[in-house]
Order: sequence, then C-alpha cells, then structure tokens
Amino acid sequence: MHTGVTDTEIISRVLKGEQQIFAQLVERYQNYVFTLVSRMVESREDAEEVSQDIFVKAYRSLADFRGDSKFSTWLYTIARTSSITFLRKKKLDTISMDNEKTFVQAENRESSFKANIIEQKSRQAMVNEAIAMLSPDDAQIITLFYKAEQSLEEMGKILGMEPNTVKVKLHRARQRLKEKMEKHFSYEVRELQGD
Repeated sequence: MHTGVTDTEIISRVLKGEQQIFAQLVERYQNYVFTLVSRMVESREDAEEVSQDIFVKAYRSLADFRGDSKFSTWLYTIARTSSITFLRKKKLDTISMDNEKTFVQAENRESSFKANIIEQKSRQAMVNEAIAMLSPDDAQIITLFYKAEQSLEEMGKILGMEPNTVKVKLHRARQRLKEKMEKHFSYEVRELQGD
C-alpha cells in the first residue's frame, strides 16, 4: 500500500524543501479525498475540481499540521470545509436562477432518480442512494464511520465532539438510514434478503 515512508516523514521532507515528494501524499490520499468530496458535491467534475483545491490548500497549510492526529483526519477537515464552501457558493449561484428552470431541473432529477433505482440492484448502490437522502450531518457521520473507517475518537476530533456524543449521533443516523432504506427501497431490500 504505502512505500514505507510515513506521512509524517513525507511532510517533514516537504517542509525542508523537497516539494516534489508531496506528490506521494496526493497519490496516497486522492481516492480518499475524492470519495469524501463526492458524498457532498453531486457533479463528478465539481468533485474533481474541489479535490484538487483541497490538495493545493493542504500543501500551502502543511506547516500548520501539528501531527497530533492522523494526516487523513487533518485532510478530512480541509475536505469538509472546502466542500461546504463550494456548496454555499454554488447555492448562491443557483438562487439567482429563475424558478421555472429550477422546477424543470428538479423534475428531471426526480425522473432520472426513479430510472436509476430500477437499474441499480446492488446493495452498495442502494445504500449510497439512501445516504444521499440523509441530512448532511447524518450523511457525514455515516460516511466517516463506514467509508473513511474513522474510529469514534477520530470522528470526535474531526467533528469537535466527545466520542460518546458521536456514538449517539451515529446510532440515530443509522436509524434514519434504515428508515430511508425501508421507505424508498423496500422492494429491493426484500429481494436482497430473499436471495
């Protein structure tokens, strides 16, 4: 997986002037960052652009990395902040669109969503669709725990909460995810269970 050089060693070498070695961190974490961003940003092109910006910000802020948490945890914080900033800016741009155009877009999205449900039979695809229906906070907790495989302690650092609070929020988010699955994918879930 990794070449034997730790994240901390790479960061230290970059800070001492070996800028080109930063490419190893990008290679190591590009899929991780893209997965996190694409959970929040719908368009693949936008997610790729935001992901690139995140690595630029990480590079510029590398001296601020104190090493009291994993590099991936620090990078997650940058990814989340960058995605939220992007979404806020995009929302401001969208509000200025006229209502009829917005209505047509929403209608098209709904009909393509229904078509996608019919096409997608895998459990993973259904879970991803259900996660997308959750509130951003619930989706974030589910993504951190299951996709980014962060511990409750690491999630607490990222979210600025006590691990017990994270545990309660994770439990509630799981419940809401289960409800979404049962409401929107009841037929597919029964079919999967019948296999």
